[in-house]
Amino acid sequence: MRQRNRKFGLPGRWTAGGVCATVRADTTAATDEVDHMGMFLRWLCAFVLLALTYNPTPWNFTRWAAEHWNSHTSVTVLLGLLLAVAYIIYLRATLRSIGAFGMLLILAIVAALLWVLYDFGLLTLRKSNENIWLGVFALSLVLGIGLSWSHVRRRLSGQADMDDVDE
Repeated sequence: MRQRNRKFGLPGRWTAGGVCATVRADTTAATDEVDHMGMFLRWLCAFVLLALTYNPTPWNFTRWAAEHWNSHTSVTVLLGLLLAVAYIIYLRATLRSIGAFGMLLILAIVAALLWVLYDFGLLTLRKSNENIWLGVFALSLVLGIGLSWSHVRRRLSGQADMDDVDE
């Protein structure tokens, strides 16, 4: 029978200092499953990031920064830097996970899907606002899939990326 940590109920031996090094005993089963909610949340965060940066409504950073640059320069720079950090995190993870070719491939698949929807009359491209939202959606798919791909690949192949291995 496995010993449990009295304080937290985690697998491991109880010592005066807390949990010993055997705490990771039951963590592999949870990481083997593809976390659909996690994938959705990664995509949703990418969508929000892109929509905050630019969208067809007046509520986006690009329009706000253009209108308020003279009166709120410091806030504009701060928000721009925060957005840049978020983009660096997403783009770096996406490029490491699927690479530039993978990004282009996902965009090509989304473009082909939009083409099919247009050919069947399910999509019209006459309204520029809808086209902008489609672009935001397509780019968010690229970033969301790129951020989630390591998890999917680990589940499909059983192999972890070098970045996934604990030190």
